[in-house]
Amino acid sequence: MSKLLEKSRYLAIIGVLALLAAALAAFLWGTFQTVQAITLIIQSLGADKGITVALIEILDSFLVATAFLIFSVSLYELFIGDVNVPEWMVAHDLYDLKTKLSSMIVLVLAVKFLGKLLEVKEYGDLLQYGAAVSMVAGILIAFGYFGHKS
Repeated sequence: MSKLLEKSRYLAIIGVLALLAAALAAFLWGTFQTVQAITLIIQSLGADKGITVALIEILDSFLVATAFLIFSVSLYELFIGDVNVPEWMVAHDLYDLKTKLSSMIVLVLAVKFLGKLLEVKEYGDLLQYGAAVSMVAGILIAFGYFGHKS
């Protein structure tokens, strides 16, 4: 039974491969969005009001893609074996992985809020949206600072 449990750690390769495929798809999507934004900039000679939103959406796509890549590498490192990547890319335990996820969510929330800010029509809705984003971001940041048990 112990041999079976020891070998079961290799099941994590399913998650690693799925996250790697998601990262690749997100990087390709970000690249496609970049080409579209460059085309919009060139065609409108920089005058289109949608350029800023398009550029922010590119940031969002690449942030998500990077998060998927970091999670793929970290899962591999945690369950399978060492990977030769920069230290910041690897989570050394599940708490580090959750903290990285929290940080990425806060970044994505900030980018989404900035996009919403540029498209605002109702300032009351923007205030509610901003309050919700702030609350969630605050909780996630607090989790990062106070959530680790030694």
